[in-house]
Amino acid sequence: MEFLSNWLLAPAGAFAVAALALFVVDAIDPKSTHHAPLAVITVAGSVVAMALSGIMLLAGTAEGGVELFGGQLVVDGMSLLFTFIFGSVTALVSLASVNYISDLGHKAEYYLLMLLAATGMSIMASANSLAVVFVSLELASLPSYALVAYLKHDRGSVEAGLKYFLIGALSSSILVYGISLIYATTGSLLLTDVALATRTAAAEFPGVFGIGVLMVLGGFAFKTASVPFHFWAPEAYEGAPAPVAAFLSSASKAAGFVVAFRVFVVAFPIDVVAGSAYAIDWVLAFQILAVVTMTVGNFAAATQENVKRMLAYSSIGHAGYVLIALGALTGIGGPGTESTVLGAGMIHLLVYGFMNTGAFLFIALVEYWDVGRTFRDYNGLAKEAPMACVAMTVFLFSLAGLPVGGGFVSKYYLFAGAVGAGVWWLALVGAVNSALSLFYYSRVVKAMWLEEADEPLELGSYPTALYAALLIAAVMTVALLPGLAVFDTAAFDAAAAVLQG
Repeated sequence: MEFLSNWLLAPAGAFAVAALALFVVDAIDPKSTHHAPLAVITVAGSVVAMALSGIMLLAGTAEGGVELFGGQLVVDGMSLLFTFIFGSVTALVSLASVNYISDLGHKAEYYLLMLLAATGMSIMASANSLAVVFVSLELASLPSYALVAYLKHDRGSVEAGLKYFLIGALSSSILVYGISLIYATTGSLLLTDVALATRTAAAEFPGVFGIGVLMVLGGFAFKTASVPFHFWAPEAYEGAPAPVAAFLSSASKAAGFVVAFRVFVVAFPIDVVAGSAYAIDWVLAFQILAVVTMTVGNFAAATQENVKRMLAYSSIGHAGYVLIALGALTGIGGPGTESTVLGAGMIHLLVYGFMNTGAFLFIALVEYWDVGRTFRDYNGLAKEAPMACVAMTVFLFSLAGLPVGGGFVSKYYLFAGAVGAGVWWLALVGAVNSALSLFYYSRVVKAMWLEEADEPLELGSYPTALYAALLIAAVMTVALLPGLAVFDTAAFDAAAAVLQG
C-alpha cells in the first residue's frame, strides 16, 4: 500500500527524472550544438507530468488526500491540479524555447533550470509542512533567478536577474523568520499540528504569533507579485527572455498561490486567528491585498507603452483576482460557498496558465522577428502574421474576461463566489478592473488589426516550434470555455477537501 501511495508522486518525479536525463545527455556531449534532444526530453517530461496529474485528478485517485513521509507531503486534488498547470506551462515554454534560444549557448543549463524549477513547484503543491514549503520554494526560486539572467550579454537581463535575486533573498528571509515564529509559538511545522496548536498560540502569544502569520503572508505576497510586494515583477519580466517571463508569470505565480491556499486554509483557522487580540485576521488582509493589487496592477498596465511591461502589470492585476479566493473565505455563505470561491481561484489559475503563457509567447515571437516592443511597433502586424495575431487577440480578450476563452468562465466563478460569500464589493472592484483591462488589451488588438505600419514589416522565417506552442495555447484557451466543465467539479471537490482539513 505504501508503495502504491508513493506512486502518487510520479507527476513530480517526471520533472526530476527528465532533469536527471538532461544531466546525463549534457555530460556525454557537453559541446553539442544540436539541442533538439534536450528540448524533447524537457517537453516529454513536462507532458508526462501533466498527463499523469490530469489522469489522477479526474480519476479521483487521491480523493480526500494521501499523506506521505510522515505527513510532510500530501497528494490531493489541489496538488494534482496545480501539477497539471506546471506541466502544461513548462511544456509550452520549453517547446517555444527551441527557436528562441537556438543561437544562444548553455542550452542544456536553460532546460535543466526550467525542469528543476518545475520540480520545486510540484513539491510546493504537495507541501504539508512549513519546512517543506520553504525548501521547495527555494528549489523553485533559485533556478528562476538564473533563468531571468540567462541572456548574460544583455545588460537588461542581467540587471533584472540581480534585482530579482536580491528582492527574492529578502522575501525568503522574511518568510523563514515568520516560520520560525510560528514554530516557536506552536511547537510544530506540520500544517495540521500547527492548526491544532493555533488556539493556544493565539491566546498565549498573540503578538508573536500574529507577527509570524503576517510575515508568512508577506513572503507569499512576494511570490505571487501582490502589491506592495510587486515591484520586482515588471523589471524581471521585461528583462528576462520572453519564454522565461511566460514561465514565471504563469507557473511561478500558480506555485505561490497553491502554497498560500494550503498554508492559510489548513494551518491558520480563521475563527481562531481572527478572534485573538493581536493575531492577524488574514481574510481581511487578503481582501485588502486583492483590492489594492488588482487596482494598482490594472492602472499601471493602462499607462504603459511597452507591450511586455504592460503584460507584466496585467499579471499583477490577475494576482489580485485570484486573491479574491482567499479574501472571500468569510464563512458567511457556508462550506459550499467557500469551496466554490476557493475552487474558482484554482480554475482561474488553470486558464491563466494557457492564456497568459500564450500572450508572452506571442511577445517571444515578436522579439524573434525583431519587430519592436511598443504598441506602435505592432501596427499592421496582422497583415503579415494573421494566425499569430488571431491567437494574441484570443489571449487578450480572454484575459479581459470576454466570452472567447476560459477566462470568462473562471472570472464568473470568482465574482459569483465573492457575492455568495457576502463580499459583493470585491466582485464589483474585480468587474470594474476587468473593464479597465479591456482598454489596454484593446490597444494591442487595435494596433495589430486596424493601424497601418510606419514602415513595411519584414518578418523573415516562421519559427515552427514557437508558432506551434503559440497555437496550442490559443486552442486550449478557447477549448476551456466549454471545457472547464471537465475540471470544475474536480477543482471544487479539491477545495472542499482542503477546507475540511
